[in-house]
Amino acid sequence: MRYRNPVVRGFYPDPSVCRADGRYYMVCSSFQFFPGVPLFESSDLINWTQIGHCLTRKSQVMLEGAGSSAGVYAATIRYCDGVFYMVTTNTSVGKNFYITTTDIRGEWSEPIYVEQGGIDPSLYFEDGHAYFMSNGVDDNGKPAIIQCEIDINTGEKLTLSRAVWNGAGGRYLESPHLYKIGGSYYIMAAEGGTEYGHMIVYGRGDSLWGPFENYPRNPVLTNRDLGGYTIQGVGHGDLVQSPTGEWFMVHLGFRQTDMWMPYHHLGREVCMTPVRFGEDGWFTCGNNGTTEQEYEINSDIPQNIRNVYTFANTSPDVEWCYLRHPDTSKYELSSECFVLRAGEHTLDDVASPTFIGIRQMDFRGTAEVEVTVDCGEAGLTMFMDENHHYDLMLRSSADGCEAILKLNIGDVKHEQFAVPVSSCRVRLSVELDNLSYTFRVIDGDRVIQCGSAQTRYLSSEVAGGFTGVFIGLFAQKNGCTALFADFRTEYR
Repeated sequence: MRYRNPVVRGFYPDPSVCRADGRYYMVCSSFQFFPGVPLFESSDLINWTQIGHCLTRKSQVMLEGAGSSAGVYAATIRYCDGVFYMVTTNTSVGKNFYITTTDIRGEWSEPIYVEQGGIDPSLYFEDGHAYFMSNGVDDNGKPAIIQCEIDINTGEKLTLSRAVWNGAGGRYLESPHLYKIGGSYYIMAAEGGTEYGHMIVYGRGDSLWGPFENYPRNPVLTNRDLGGYTIQGVGHGDLVQSPTGEWFMVHLGFRQTDMWMPYHHLGREVCMTPVRFGEDGWFTCGNNGTTEQEYEINSDIPQNIRNVYTFANTSPDVEWCYLRHPDTSKYELSSECFVLRAGEHTLDDVASPTFIGIRQMDFRGTAEVEVTVDCGEAGLTMFMDENHHYDLMLRSSADGCEAILKLNIGDVKHEQFAVPVSSCRVRLSVELDNLSYTFRVIDGDRVIQCGSAQTRYLSSEVAGGFTGVFIGLFAQKNGCTALFADFRTEYR
C-alpha cells in the first residue's frame, strides 16, 4: 500500500509521537493559538485523527501579549508506566514545563516547571529515572544539547544540566530526542533552521550522557538540495517503531506553492519517512536521505484523506482555534451556526479579537459561509498573522451594508473592493489556489466578483514566523454581532 505525504496537512509543525496500548499519539506546536498543543491518535501511523488539545485551560499557559509565532513552541509526547507526558516551552514566559495525564482523552495536569533553559525539551525514561533534555546553555555556560536528571513528580533537578552533544556542525541546533535501541543510545536533532536548509542529524553512544559519535553521513534526512521539488524544509523528527518492527521518522516539512516558487503559506506539516537500520547499527532514512511524496509500505490499510469540513462534522474544541485567550462569552458555537460578538480588538491587534479559525489544509478548494451582521464588520479571513491577512467581510452602517475586500500586507492595509449589497445577509466565498485567492459575494441572485490576491504575501517567506494560514471567522467594531451559517471548506 502506498501513502502520501504530508500525512497530516496544514499548520501542524514539530511533530512528536509515542506508542501506548497499541495506538500512536502525536502532538504539535501551537504558538499563539488556543487551545494549545493539538493532540492526534492513530492506529497505523498513516491515518491521524485529532482528538483534542493538551493545553485547554488558561491556567496551563500564559498567552497574553504573545506575538505571532511566540507562545508555545515544539512539544514532545512520551508514555511511561501508564502516564502520558507532554513537555514544551512557553516562550512568552521563557520557561520549559510538562503536564501529565493517565487518560489521553481527558484533562491534563497543571504545569510542572523545570529550571533548565533552551527550547524544544524532551524526556527520556530508564530504570525508574527521568532525564530532561533541551537545546540551550548548560550550568557551566556551554551551549549545546543539554541534559539533567529530574524528579518526575516535581520537576526538581537532581543533577546539573550538562552539555552532552554539539550536533553535526549546522546552525540552529534544536529539537533533541534520545532513544535506546539495540543496546546503544541514539541522540537526534535538527539543524539548519526550520526553512529550506532544514535537516535531521544524529549520533550514537554507549551512555545516555555521551560522548556521541556522529553518523558518518549526516544529515540523515534533508530535502535542502532538491530544487523544484514540492516538499521542502524537512526536519524536526521523532522515531517510532511499528508492532511489526518497522521504524519510521515522523517529521515536519512544508509544501512550496509551485515547483519554482519558493513560498509556503500552509505552514509546516507532518510527514513520515521510512527508516532502515543497517547491520553496523547506523540507520538511514528515506530515499538516499530525502523525503518523497509517496512511499510503499507493508500495510493493507488505505490512507483516508479528509477533504470536507463543516460546522456539523467538526468540533469547536478540536479543529477550531482562537487567537490567544478568548473571551468565551462572545462566542455561541453549535453544529449548525456560530454566533460571534465583537470585542474591543480587531484582527490587527496583538490580543484576542473575536476570531475562530480552522487551518487551511491544502492548496486548492473553496471556503464558504453565510454571514448576517447587525452592525460593525464581520466576515471570512485568510489569516496568517495580525499584519498579513485578507478579509472578505460585510460592513453595516446607518446607510446599509456593503461587501468589502481588505488586503493587509505588512504596513499596507488597503480596502481593495467595496460594493453595496441588498441586505446584511450574504454568502462569502473564497476560491483557493496554490498561487492566489479569489473572492466573491453571493447577494441573493447576484454574484459579485471582488477580485483576487496572491498567496505569497501570506507566506512565511514574506510574513516571517512559524505558523500557517487559517480560514477564520471574525466580528469586530461597533459591538457587532454576527451569525455564521452553512460553513463549508472543500479541497480537491
